[in-house]
Amino acid sequence: MTDGLSARVNATLPVDPSWLALPAGALAAGAVLQFAPVNPDAARMLAITLFCVAMWIGSPVQPWFTALIGIGLMGVGFSTELALTGFRSPATWLVVVGLLIGEAATASGLAGLVERIALSRMPERITADAVAVYRYLLVSLSIGSFALAVLVPSSLVRVLILAPILKSLGDLFTERSAKIGLFLGPLFATYYGASGILTGSLANIIVTGLVESSGGPAITWTEWTVWMGPVMGLGRVAVVVAVTYLLYRPSDRDAIDAPDTVDTVAPTTKERRMLAFLLVGVAIWATDFVHGLHPMFGAVVVALLAFTPGIGVIDHDAIGETDFSILFFLGAIFAIAEGLQRTDFTDLAAETMLSYLPSDPSLPLVLLFVVGVSMLLAFVMEGMAVASVITPVFVSFATSAGIPLVPVAMIESVALNAYFFPYQSAVLVAMLGLGVVDTMELSRMATVCTIATMVILLPIQIALFVFFF
Repeated sequence: MTDGLSARVNATLPVDPSWLALPAGALAAGAVLQFAPVNPDAARMLAITLFCVAMWIGSPVQPWFTALIGIGLMGVGFSTELALTGFRSPATWLVVVGLLIGEAATASGLAGLVERIALSRMPERITADAVAVYRYLLVSLSIGSFALAVLVPSSLVRVLILAPILKSLGDLFTERSAKIGLFLGPLFATYYGASGILTGSLANIIVTGLVESSGGPAITWTEWTVWMGPVMGLGRVAVVVAVTYLLYRPSDRDAIDAPDTVDTVAPTTKERRMLAFLLVGVAIWATDFVHGLHPMFGAVVVALLAFTPGIGVIDHDAIGETDFSILFFLGAIFAIAEGLQRTDFTDLAAETMLSYLPSDPSLPLVLLFVVGVSMLLAFVMEGMAVASVITPVFVSFATSAGIPLVPVAMIESVALNAYFFPYQSAVLVAMLGLGVVDTMELSRMATVCTIATMVILLPIQIALFVFFF
């Protein structure tokens, strides 16, 4: 009913309300240029940033289009070298190659193997009990979807791979609550649980890339997994499963159509090859402490194997069907971060932040401060835009305060993977667009999972950092 009312209100307006972002962004940029107490270069860079952020929030056009505008403005206002600096980042190309891996994983039918394994391992004695079947599928599929986060470096791609399977298995149940739970639980497990795997989340990739480009340490795949995997990986999956079971589950034990028996779970030739290629990538990522290569190179190896004629699993023509528009978005994000740093805005912002803390702040206080700032900004702009603006500031801030950068970067990524409403994340928007859940159901799930993460898991993660750093 609310959506219908909004549509009728919008229909009476002379223009699409989203276009109000254009004058709002222009006014904000003009105000900064005129009144901001910073040097002219910093004011100009901040004006470009605010204009882009306003356009990303209002979304009158696609994010990649706004990103191109921002890149053009930086080229004109500063230099071509600054405008294009984001395309030199290995984190940008890790995401791009991850899209190719996702296409290959989909084409190989690897997702179907997950469904066959889940059904074949189900104990026959529970097949007529809706609650027992639901509990079994929820746990097994959530664990499987988290494992997929280790193999496929893109949350959005994993959601698109898993969604058809989850919708199909949800049809076993006659109650809507069970369908919703079996759909949202594994998707949130692969999305929220990805905080524990460096290559599993775009937020992780961008934050670590920005930290390194801002003069901070290079955080390896294994280092991230050791620190974050147990609590923010497996722990977050456990929280998601518990929240899903509390919010959405069948109330009638007879509300199920008995699942079909699966005769074989043996992987097909394509599935076997794709799985082997992905494991090669994991092996490269897991040994980066030996060879020192960026995770991008592991992803490149997987993509090359998957697309190699004769042994690959997908035709080269599929590249033409892949949406690479996120490349421009990432390029703009990294260029904005570099521009804010070069114009000394990040140092000024860091000094301002330090003024609100004690002269010698403790690590827990700083980490809680990072979480609070990141989550507050994520209410008014997309999470990756938050990363581009605030990460260089955190780097300068932590360096000035004598705080180790590794836990700061990791905690920031957790905050950027903690949402309440779909508009905050492109992945949540994609879940909503699949037509299985409505906005309220998705928002309730995201909100409860986020609160549980902050109340239960965050103190544990901070305690680990305090104890070992």
